[in-house]
Amino acid sequence: MNMNIWSKRARARRAGWAALLAWSALGALPGISQAATVDEPLVQRREQGALVLENIPPIPADISDTLFQYQQARSASFAGWLPGGQGVLISTRFGQTSQVHRVREPLGDRQQITFFAEPISNIAPSPDPEQPVFLFSKDEGGNELYQLYLQDVNSGKQRRLTDGSARNTAPLWSTQGDRFAYSTTLRNGQDTDIYVYDMRSGDSHPVLERSGMWYALDWSPDDNRLLVLRFVSRSESYPYVLDLNSGALLPFRPSSGNVSFGSARFARNGKGIYYTSDEDSEYRQLRFHDFATGESKRLSGDIAWDVSGFALSRDGRYVAFVVNADGTSQIHVRALRDGRALAVPKLPMGVISGLHFSEDGWRIGFTLNSPRSPGDVYSFRVAETRLTRWTHSEVGGLDTSRFVEPKLIRYPTFDDDEQGLRRTIPALYYKPAGKTPEGGYPVLVLMHGGPESQSRPTFNSALQYWVRELGIAVIAPNVRGSTGYGKTFEKLDNGRLREDSIRDVGALLDWISWQDELDARRVGIIGGSYGGYAVLASMIHYGERLRAGIDTVGVSNFVTFLENTKDYRRDLRREEYGDERDADMRAFLELISPTRRAAEIKRPLFIAQGANDPRVPQSEADQMVRTIRQTGGNDQVWYFLARDEGHGFKKKTNRDLYTNAVALFLREHLLPIPPEQPEVGVPQPDAAPVEPDAQPDRPLPSTPPPSPSRTAAPTDAAVAVQPPPEAAPVEAPIDDASQGDALDPLSPLDEEP
Repeated sequence: MNMNIWSKRARARRAGWAALLAWSALGALPGISQAATVDEPLVQRREQGALVLENIPPIPADISDTLFQYQQARSASFAGWLPGGQGVLISTRFGQTSQVHRVREPLGDRQQITFFAEPISNIAPSPDPEQPVFLFSKDEGGNELYQLYLQDVNSGKQRRLTDGSARNTAPLWSTQGDRFAYSTTLRNGQDTDIYVYDMRSGDSHPVLERSGMWYALDWSPDDNRLLVLRFVSRSESYPYVLDLNSGALLPFRPSSGNVSFGSARFARNGKGIYYTSDEDSEYRQLRFHDFATGESKRLSGDIAWDVSGFALSRDGRYVAFVVNADGTSQIHVRALRDGRALAVPKLPMGVISGLHFSEDGWRIGFTLNSPRSPGDVYSFRVAETRLTRWTHSEVGGLDTSRFVEPKLIRYPTFDDDEQGLRRTIPALYYKPAGKTPEGGYPVLVLMHGGPESQSRPTFNSALQYWVRELGIAVIAPNVRGSTGYGKTFEKLDNGRLREDSIRDVGALLDWISWQDELDARRVGIIGGSYGGYAVLASMIHYGERLRAGIDTVGVSNFVTFLENTKDYRRDLRREEYGDERDADMRAFLELISPTRRAAEIKRPLFIAQGANDPRVPQSEADQMVRTIRQTGGNDQVWYFLARDEGHGFKKKTNRDLYTNAVALFLREHLLPIPPEQPEVGVPQPDAAPVEPDAQPDRPLPSTPPPSPSRTAAPTDAAVAVQPPPEAAPVEAPIDDASQGDALDPLSPLDEEP
């Protein structure tokens, strides 16, 4: 263990370090040195494997022992059907990282068939029954420079197919399985082109090289055309049909306005395209575009929620689609010939992903993740309600029936909605079981990333530990800018409205102060990715009302973030936050960046980062830690750095120590009852809405703005507000994506800052 001990102030805080500090002063410990600057507090630093820990004390046995069971939980994700009835491929973890496993029959043995130190993603079994092979991708240390590999299911032989340096994603098999398309940054490291790899010749060649981010969504039944998407943002994307023989690129649904497209598939007869979009609607709906007439019709117009993903049977008879209804997934199956709705199983509160029909078109497989069950693989037969379970993931021996399911609440915020009523913000409320303690429960506010992600009711073992073992109430708000509530709500934090989402956090603090069962004196906040920025901004604007904050892989300065994020992502992020090359926008971004007011953070702060993060570089965390410490006003900054990780923590050893450290931080800084303090917040309204759909009947006192930035920043009435992008895909901009690792308390891996 290498340790540098710098601070007299830290000496008083940690009795456990006292002996080491004394020995260090005498020069009696080898490998320990002292260093300091005049204006920077001194730091306790130690290294543990690939981790660098600053000001993080050793984890007490009672925390690590109790958390150990929660950390043994694992999840399984559906990767696809193997042809010829050979079973399914899944992703699950039996060591440090998630790997590919084969399951031959429901609840059969999980046979591991890839073995790497790095996690596996983009798993795609071949549709060719004569070729029992699958594609997968792997990066190094979280750098997201994915390489594509081919592996034989039976022999285990594998080989790398891509160059070894570019970012290669979204492999898509042709109908016959003799080729696959994929996206790559090989040409210039910035644009994402589409290549096709020929399995017979081993040749890989470009079929579409243009500026921007391009992805292949589907092959035509005859494999002569590709359905491709130019992804600009979550609210703007453009689908085309690419003729592979002539190279012609034809838009199939031209529109004068910005439209958000999601999944898209060729009809099995080749006469049209099924797709999801929000054209002429607040929500993404399932539609069919007829090539002959040029017309499109809605297939899910009777459902007022987003269609988050869909799948077509190979014979073209059925479509299955998933609806995101207020955060919870609902599955639907319809006969395409007459539009008739077919029977489906009743599913618990949770989230469905990875929807695939079997080769014969009669079975539908998917992953189901719920608050009381980690992700597992299920299937059912068309028009039947009996559910077949393929995996039963372990949860460390815990009784998950006692895990807490969230309650959906809505709380009033500072402005009115489009109907002139006080706007409400949806949130998931996890309340500890048992008698409410005197003074109420401490509260942890959990901020999602994105910004256009959504907190949804999924399995989260660390969150359950906070609620059940520490007695902390957790509230996960979907502040303005979140997806799932219509495109108008999604755009409410665009451009210079960025800090309005932080004002929604202030409104939540008001709501907490109105609840007798919650202790407004003990409120903390945690978030990852863009949620990390929300943590830092909230600690600045509401520092007197928050006891502590935890920022994981978060943005600390929008200008430096945009300048240092990877080239292939930069323009995408400019669509969301603004272009830092414009002088006025640069001034605004600097004004709202947490580094500018870091000296105002006086409460304990935990910052965690992966050294190889291509999205939010390590420099974002380093500069925030350094800026706070240089003020000399806050020596309570914990810093957790993983040298072998990227945008989040995928390796179990790292993740376990991270969750241990978070638990210790919460216990030290959120659980103790502080001295009596004056009440903060606004007076409680006559009827504060708690239940969904409840609306206050009169305006509420406004939560004060978080900062003067909206009025002090340069203004330009003619500046166009850009729509926000979707979480930029690790794999492809398709909604029906993996929900990430259920063990990660923040799940930042599938979210974009």
